[in-house]
Amino acid sequence: MPMPTELNLHRRSRVLEITFDDGSHFDLPCEYLRVYSPSAEVQGHRPGQRVLQLDKEEVAIEKIRPIGNYAVCLHFDDSHDTGIYSWDYLYKLGTNQEDWWKEYLDELKKAGHQRKKPS
Repeated sequence: MPMPTELNLHRRSRVLEITFDDGSHFDLPCEYLRVYSPSAEVQGHRPGQRVLQLDKEEVAIEKIRPIGNYAVCLHFDDSHDTGIYSWDYLYKLGTNQEDWWKEYLDELKKAGHQRKKPS
């Protein structure tokens, strides 16, 4: 599994930039990271229990806490701080970003929720 070589939080644009040792580079918006948090609160305790996250357009990361040498815990400004983002999961978020983002937008539409434009 690729390992990260660089991790930068761009607070103004609310993007986590991550580069891996295989040359992969991803710009992951805070909203995307928040709605796909690996926490049980978001993912549920069993497959198929994922909870749709609403109104996260303006969420930001306040703090990044290392977890050993295998992950980080992202502390969001909406008080969510229970997701442990392994390097493997961050890599999957990056490689699947286009499809997973579309899936999220489709889920919002199906739920009758209109996404607000972030300011």
